[in-house]
This record gives sequence, structure tokens and C-alpha cells, in this order.
Amino acid sequence: MSDAQKYLSNGLKMAAGVAFSMAALTGAGTVYADDYPDRAIHVQVGFSPGGATDIVVRTLAEEASKILDVPVVIDNKPGAGGVMPAQNMQHAKADGYTTGIVPLSVYRLPYTMKIDWDPVDDLEYIIGITGYTWGLVVAGDSPIDTFEEYVEYAKENPGEITYGTVGTLSTQHITMENISKELDIELTHVPYKGVSDAIPALMGGHIMSVADASSWVPYVESGDMKLLVVWTEDRLETFPDVPTLKDVGIDMVQTSPWGLAAPKGTPKERVQLLHDAFKQAMDSPKFLEALKQFDMDIQYMDSEQYRAFAKDAIVTESAILEEMGAEKLQ
Repeated sequence: MSDAQKYLSNGLKMAAGVAFSMAALTGAGTVYADDYPDRAIHVQVGFSPGGATDIVVRTLAEEASKILDVPVVIDNKPGAGGVMPAQNMQHAKADGYTTGIVPLSVYRLPYTMKIDWDPVDDLEYIIGITGYTWGLVVAGDSPIDTFEEYVEYAKENPGEITYGTVGTLSTQHITMENISKELDIELTHVPYKGVSDAIPALMGGHIMSVADASSWVPYVESGDMKLLVVWTEDRLETFPDVPTLKDVGIDMVQTSPWGLAAPKGTPKERVQLLHDAFKQAMDSPKFLEALKQFDMDIQYMDSEQYRAFAKDAIVTESAILEEMGAEKLQ
């Protein structure tokens, strides 16, 4: 650890210690020792190892561990569209040692799972980190070369085109259903636990396409996949010839901001310390390079901004699902 990193780490711990001492004096909340953190901090990721989320978060964790001076360990909890970390945090100790990545699909939980907790009020939001660069890919040897050809095939062969995602009512699934509705085509959805399952299925010819975040970048660069369309506002610098949804006549943009949260009741001082450390880690060249690898951008939000985003997102996502005919699960 460099002198600067040691200084920041010690400064963060000193600030936390002062805050905890004040809490002890005033009798506010649970009182913890002032040597936080003194052991590994765990970050749960709701997707399989090797995907864009996993790689980006692992890189961020490595950088944050240098600042916090303790290991930051990734625990993969794939399935259910990435919501398992948020679900698990409802039963985790609120001591600052358990955190998790919260994707947009968490705000659909009232419609996808029977839950007795609130996605906004029952999490402590730490920091907004980034968003996804979504896109639709086919295998490199597919006869389909463009999004227009994909749509043409779907119109001529209703239901024959299959597309894989990380789960039912995931962002990918909902967006593809909205695209299908917009274009009046019929596609067949095939859900997987994670993109590390969907990509081999595509490469093995078991499905015809995959809608996912930019885990496909290296495969597209190598020619093993073809990128047909992206869901960003603007075309990607890496693939400037690939159209956006807007370019093909669909007025839709999807980036799905996500970040880090902790169990409800985690001391505010520890939330702030984690925020500060991860914000510093987000500025590191190594993390910025990891984002660039997957054509992702920083979408920073502080704790209050992230909570406000969550509050708005649950309203927006509820409206989308209800328009699709979904009902809240009681």
C-alpha cells in the first residue's frame, strides 16, 4: 500500500472512530468498536463469475481493499435476475461487513417474488457505481448479419427466434418483450441463471441470440459473435457501425444504473466510510480500464441520490410491469 493509500485508509478509520465515539456518548443506535473495518468485507454479486458485472465489481473490490486495508471478497449469488444479494441482506447482520450489488431488477421484486420487505426502505444505499451497456448478439456463424435481418426472420418465422437472458422479468427480458411489441414480432425467451450459461448456449447453437450487458464485447471483437443493436443513447465508440434502438426506429434507451447497498440498520458512519472508499476506488485507473473493457461509464450517485433513484425506479418499473399485465404477488 502506498503512503497516500495508507493516509486515506487511516483517515477513513479515524473519521469513523470519531463518529462511533459520538454515538456512544449520545446513546444513538448500536455502538460498535471504532476499529472498523478489521476483517474482510463481503460484496455479494447476483450474477455468475466471468460476466461484465462480476469482472467490474471484482476490479472495484481489489481497489477498495487497498484503501480500506482489509480484503474485499466477492460472493457470487446468481439466479433470479440478480436479486439474491438484496434478498440475502434482509437476513444479514447490519454491521458493515456484508454488502451487495443492487441491479434494476430488485425494484420489480413485488411482482416477481413474494417478499415481506421494501426494496427502497429496507436497504442502506451506499453508492451508485455504473450502468450497463446492453445489446443483442448472435453467433458469428449465424446467417443473420443485421438487426433488420433479425426482425425480418422473426416476421417470417413467428416464435422461432430464441433469445437468452439472465432470467424472467430481468431488464433484458422486459426490454426484448417491449422491442417485440413495438415491432409486432414474436420471439421465444429462454432464461438462464447467468450470462456464463447463456453464452455457451449461444455458441453451441442451442439458442439463436442473447440479450445482455457487454459481456459479449470480447466475443464480438474476436468475430465469435455479431452485435446487432445496442440499447444506449449513442452509438459505442468501440463499435461505431452498430446501430442503437433509436437508429432502427425504436424510441427506447436502457442503461440500468446499479450500485452497492448494505442491510438496513447498518450504522451511517460505516455506510459513509464505505461510500468514501468505493468512491476513491472508482477513480482508479484500473477500475476505469475495467469499465472501458465493457463499454461502461461511471454513473456515480452518493447515498442520498442513490436512495432517491431507487424510490423513482420502483414507481417506473411497477408501471412497466403493470402495462405488461403483471400483478403484485401477495
